[in-house]
Amino acid sequence: MTTFHAVVWLDHNEAHVLMFDREHVESQRIKSRSHHKPKHANASAGKEYFAQVATALEGVHEILVTGPANAKIEFREYCKHHAHAIDKSVVDVVAADHPTDAQLVAMARQYFLKYDKTAADPTQM
Repeated sequence: MTTFHAVVWLDHNEAHVLMFDREHVESQRIKSRSHHKPKHANASAGKEYFAQVATALEGVHEILVTGPANAKIEFREYCKHHAHAIDKSVVDVVAADHPTDAQLVAMARQYFLKYDKTAADPTQM
């Protein structure tokens, strides 16, 4: 399913990728194969995990990245260096503790409604 919007919640163990349009939501969970921590010796496992998340987001025009700790920031950095198309689609990185998938979609719908209105209004820039 190729959609215009997606929200991804991730920590170092798991990512919830939710792509949606007005009527549909498609959900995918991606588990890390390691217990990757920042600056961990097994950094290649972290890159593999982030690559899987980036692959799941291919074709999405606007992406909101969320999560409780540093993984969301590390994912954004990974995208800047290794997944340029995804990096260009990320509109923001925001903190979110552990919402349900339904809460994530509701939060993202509200976020994108405000974001899209602001992006369309040149006086807001």
